[in-house]
Amino acid sequence: METWRGMDATPEGWPASVVAIGVFDGVHRGHAALVRTAVKAASERDARSVVVTFDPHPTAVVAPQAVPARLTSLERRIELLGALGVDGVCVLPFTEELSKLSPDYFVRHVLVGALHAKAVVVGENFRFGHKAAGDTAKLAELGEEFGFEVLAQHLNADTAPADGSPAPPQSVYSSTRVRRLVAEGDVAAAAEVLGRDFGVEGTVVHGAGRGGTALGFPTANLDVADGTAIPADGVYAGWFHRGSQRLAAAISVGTNPTFEGAERTVEAYLLDFSGDLYGERVRLDFTARLRGQIAFDGIEPLVAQIETDVADTRRALELG
Repeated sequence: METWRGMDATPEGWPASVVAIGVFDGVHRGHAALVRTAVKAASERDARSVVVTFDPHPTAVVAPQAVPARLTSLERRIELLGALGVDGVCVLPFTEELSKLSPDYFVRHVLVGALHAKAVVVGENFRFGHKAAGDTAKLAELGEEFGFEVLAQHLNADTAPADGSPAPPQSVYSSTRVRRLVAEGDVAAAAEVLGRDFGVEGTVVHGAGRGGTALGFPTANLDVADGTAIPADGVYAGWFHRGSQRLAAAISVGTNPTFEGAERTVEAYLLDFSGDLYGERVRLDFTARLRGQIAFDGIEPLVAQIETDVADTRRALELG
């Protein structure tokens, strides 16, 4: 798979394409279905499949006061898109200049001029161009003019109601829904929408040091980028990924109220592991919520609860 940033970096001689367009934050099941449609359509048309995505999130430019929490880093987003079988991912830097392009200009210079689109695949609520002036009907109109087909599809978990009414919220695959579920700590429901466990990426850094000294449970503390979606405070069972290695983990999110902490942290106790992880870029996948955050009256009850959390983690991850 080829990746590039900006239209000017499009590989020389890039052939006719089927283009899927969207932010694709989270790459949930609805996104995956849309991208697979593009891959299939490209195969049927003797074309290449390419995803056009944006960085940063368009809201950061058009409404910076309302930027949503990020579900995946750009690198993880590209990795997930590549796993769906696309031939290329084009990342368009979303700038004020790009936000002011007319729908006609975007189609003429990006979809047709650079990517030679034979077909364009979008969600049925897709909007584009200055002040979101373009919609799927406008895209289809331009498709007739420039010779490409528009394939618009809904992102619902189930078939839309036959009477044309809106699908119920619980049946919609959306990044907004994933953010809400993650914020509530319902990582199991978030996984149903995503098609995989929700994950948080970061670099392992030094923490307060209590885990390996006072408590006997050393933890890997993650420095997570600002603006990242993080599950609600509590303890979770999950998996710690370092490269190709996957390790079982009991994960704590919160402020460590037993020690009157103020800063919210994400840290993981790795089961059956010892070693130095400082400075490594890793990912934590959240599989199950075990309990909420609790302030304990001293170290002894906290240690007893951690022992229970570790046992519960083994059961939740079916480790025996």
